[in-house]
Amino acid sequence: MAAYSLSIIGVLVLCLLSIVLAVYSGSSKGRAGALSGPVLPADDDNLLYRIDRVHMNSVEAMAPLAIAAVLAMMVGARPSVVAALVWIYVAIRLIHIVVYLRGGNAAKGGSVRTILYVSGALVNVILIATAAVAAIA
Repeated sequence: MAAYSLSIIGVLVLCLLSIVLAVYSGSSKGRAGALSGPVLPADDDNLLYRIDRVHMNSVEAMAPLAIAAVLAMMVGARPSVVAALVWIYVAIRLIHIVVYLRGGNAAKGGSVRTILYVSGALVNVILIATAAVAAIA
């Protein structure tokens, strides 16, 4: 597994990021006197809503990437390819988080945030294909 150290660290960074965002979301809700759970109204102009959604987006996006990365490692996909894809994904997710938390037009659906989300999904699809090819070969 040493060959996959960079990939493993990348997946762990995503896990840690999800935990940090959970704490940030929960503490932000607590300071605002909001209840746990979804923030209403669902409005991208509301910072508390964006904090909650960036956490949930990260949780939702992490599982497919982590599963694909672990399977790619298990079937012996090229370590450099897996690491590159994982870290590209990590970079996209970090940029996505910053853009969404900053708010404004870039944070609204159908813009920069959407492009980043779709880019991350494409990287994940490539990682899945990489794992599939390695499993078949």
